[in-house]
Amino acid sequence: MRQLTCVVLGGGFAGIHAMKSIHQAFQSNKERIQLQLILIDKLEAHLRKVLLFQPAASGEPISVPWQQLLPADAAFIQGTATGIDHQLNLLHYEDIEGKQQLQAFDMLVVAIGSVAEKPAAELGGIALADLESASRIRSQWMHNLQQAAFTAHSIEKARLMSVAIAGAGITGVETAAELAYAMKQEAQQLGLNPEEIHVHLLNAKARLFQEGPAKVADKVERTLAACGVTVHHQLKALQAADDHVHVSDGQRLPVGLTIWTLGLRPNSMLMNLSLPLTADGQVQVDSSYRVIGTNGVYSIGDCAHIVDPVTGMKDAMTCKEAIPQAQRLGSILYADATGRSASQHKSVLPSFTIGLGPERGVMWTRKWGLDMIVTGKLAYRIKVFLWNYASLLRG
Repeated sequence: MRQLTCVVLGGGFAGIHAMKSIHQAFQSNKERIQLQLILIDKLEAHLRKVLLFQPAASGEPISVPWQQLLPADAAFIQGTATGIDHQLNLLHYEDIEGKQQLQAFDMLVVAIGSVAEKPAAELGGIALADLESASRIRSQWMHNLQQAAFTAHSIEKARLMSVAIAGAGITGVETAAELAYAMKQEAQQLGLNPEEIHVHLLNAKARLFQEGPAKVADKVERTLAACGVTVHHQLKALQAADDHVHVSDGQRLPVGLTIWTLGLRPNSMLMNLSLPLTADGQVQVDSSYRVIGTNGVYSIGDCAHIVDPVTGMKDAMTCKEAIPQAQRLGSILYADATGRSASQHKSVLPSFTIGLGPERGVMWTRKWGLDMIVTGKLAYRIKVFLWNYASLLRG
């Protein structure tokens, strides 16, 4: 019986789907391969990162225990990768006690994803980057509303009931909609007028949703307006103070909280792993996700520079790209382990589903040259299904 060890580094959406795909590919093999499958992640549970707005708005938990997601015979190690010995196929990592450890591998999948862009600390505000920052955001806006309930001064009350969100990508849009809903609910509980809640969404570009057609962007903006979100186009936040945010046209918007949602960048941990990186910090791989110049190392998800070999199209940093990569990876690893021909990467159809608060959403895809759009409750329910699917949850 041939024994192989496969280590998946990173338990985000790409990582957990890779674990499932690899397990399935080797489970029914006829080559008498016994596979030891190991996940290494720094967190004690899977974090549903695309839902960070939920703990920021509603306080809803978004972590899932590893044992609920991983194959029954897979192992989990909590730790942070610190290096790779490519000659000996050893992964160096630091365990939760701060001790340096080694893990041998025959195959290593690097799927450590991306991290949120953060402004310099002196620019103020809070970047929605992790559970800790989400909790701080919720505590701050709730404190502001409690103060507003006991404030007689109308200008100060309006400021305390206002929030600015700097960055209008999909994360910024979804955060704005969910936060407006949650703040209105809380305002009503405190005896405040929910219609006086104001969420300002600062968009540096000329319109929302640059990834799709203008008509979808217009629909998103109209739905946001109905939620209580005002979109400011071609406007950047420059600096946030306790009582305002200074923006690029010279205005000082009076707000009680500024939230930064500036997008994603590849995980800086990649710099420690002796991997070939692109200028923007992604791992260089071939069309079957093999890391260039290495033996037995693969990379998928936000941290990898993945290009369709037929169309030349580069995959974006979203879970709708990462999950199909992970699903294809299992068969690629099995093919490489058994000397077979491996499949190659193929881009997914252009499509986006955006949640716009409870029971509201917009879904768009393009096929056969036609734009297909779904809105309202159905789009939201599709979005919820996709959120759950991304984290291997049912329902």
